[in-house]
Amino acid sequence: MTTAPSVFGTVHLGYLVIETQRFADWRRFGADAIGMHHDALDIDRMRFRLDDQECRFLLVRGPAEDVVAVGWHVDDHASFEQVETRVRASGIPYKQGTEQEAAARGVERLLRFPGPKGITQEIYTTPKLKTEPLNMLARGFVTGESGMGHVAITTTKPTLMRGYFAHVFDARLTDYIDETINGAKLKIRFLRVNERHHSIAIAAVKGAPIDPIRTRVQHLNIQVAELDDVARSYQRVHELGFTMALSVGQHTNDKELSYYAVTPSGFEWEVGWNPIVIDEATWEPSTHQGISVWGHKPVGQTIIDVLAQFKAGALSLAQTEKTVPQLSGTGIPDD
Repeated sequence: MTTAPSVFGTVHLGYLVIETQRFADWRRFGADAIGMHHDALDIDRMRFRLDDQECRFLLVRGPAEDVVAVGWHVDDHASFEQVETRVRASGIPYKQGTEQEAAARGVERLLRFPGPKGITQEIYTTPKLKTEPLNMLARGFVTGESGMGHVAITTTKPTLMRGYFAHVFDARLTDYIDETINGAKLKIRFLRVNERHHSIAIAAVKGAPIDPIRTRVQHLNIQVAELDDVARSYQRVHELGFTMALSVGQHTNDKELSYYAVTPSGFEWEVGWNPIVIDEATWEPSTHQGISVWGHKPVGQTIIDVLAQFKAGALSLAQTEKTVPQLSGTGIPDD
């Protein structure tokens, strides 16, 4: 029996598409607080850059106030076709991106297909590059072979979600974190598709099919090149009046030093520095107790905020979470 070649190591988190009506607030948040380069495309679209790639965040006008698509840079055509074959074999609907969609994302050869929680997954081969210098407050961001950070998602179907990314992208389990937040016991699974500690984090409440988060993503992460940019952007977030979710702290598993701010759309945005890089020859998954070695304390959280989170969790009991079982594979243990 022939085993299909793995695409692990050829896949990198490339961009995110965010649907929002709050363009003015997002421009202030992205450019003036976080410190990214801003490009206005037209009245209904704008982009943020971190490096020479044309687009790292595409914001489109719409009601979702959420991440609606994740773009994955695939190194070569062979790996692209391997992922395309897996999607096609599943029987789910997929489509080639239009020239207009590819241009807005600054990429070539775009393929779009369904993902967990209704987040469209997109793959592309060649990002278009800008020669003009970046105009941003941050000194630099870490992308390259590791991709551009990670996305964290809460779910009531963690086994299916883990199976999806393992089947489509050959994602590997890096480690787990057990944590209790507001009385709810969480298990968080961290998945990697390259040397970055994780590109996807999957959080689920133990023993209860509830999802306490309104948005499809709980947070997204970008990595700054210098520690000073963590402190400076943290200060700008405060000074510009944006809500801080968690203070500066350091994680137990990837050792990243970071903080979490609340975006204009309501999900969180983590700015981090210096996470560990995985050595595939020696790494073994383990379980960590608690998300932080120190810090990451709630900032300004009230009992009203806590009750709102419990209300969101209760409402999720009446909703059916979108899954893609055709692409969720087999053989992933129910951990």
